[in-house]
Amino acid sequence: MWIYEKRLEFPVNIKEPNARLAKFIMSQYGGPDGEISASMRYLSQRYSMPYNECKAALTDIGTEELAHMEIIAAIVHQLTKNLTADQLVEQGFGPYYIDHGTGIWPQAAAGIPFNACEFQSKGDVITDLHEDLAAEQKARSTYDNILRVVKDYDVCEPIKFLREREVVHYQRFGECLRITQEKLDSRNFYAFNPEFDMQPGPYQQ
Repeated sequence: MWIYEKRLEFPVNIKEPNARLAKFIMSQYGGPDGEISASMRYLSQRYSMPYNECKAALTDIGTEELAHMEIIAAIVHQLTKNLTADQLVEQGFGPYYIDHGTGIWPQAAAGIPFNACEFQSKGDVITDLHEDLAAEQKARSTYDNILRVVKDYDVCEPIKFLREREVVHYQRFGECLRITQEKLDSRNFYAFNPEFDMQPGPYQQ
């Protein structure tokens, strides 16, 4: 269970609407490396995670990714707020507007809808942690791409904050991988799956 605080983790106060930018930013809401994928990935993986320290990290980070969804949604909302239909079309937001108005709906910048196949919960601690490490780097890369094309200070500041958090999450998952390797056979920590196999079988000796 969560306790919800009615405030964003980082404030969003955009003065100049710009639907063209909203189209870019929304990729981190429902795109392949966005915050929905991240939160669902970690909050799903935690159930079979055999190590309490790593389970706690997955819960903490998965919860924070929900807060990041709110930040992205607030940015997209404020960038499209009070624009007319004509302005939305002129700024390249027409196809989205036709389907969703200015409501928040998960899709990538290219218009591809969110799909749960974009993340994995494999039930294998080594596999999942490597996916988590890669996911944080891909999200960081996407934020880097956004910052190269977005110059609005009010948009860039929360994006910079989100980028920094991806780096922190990457570091925490690195710690989880180290903990896992220490708990398994350091000579061959792929010998068996501690989330499923109680002990190594004869083929794994």
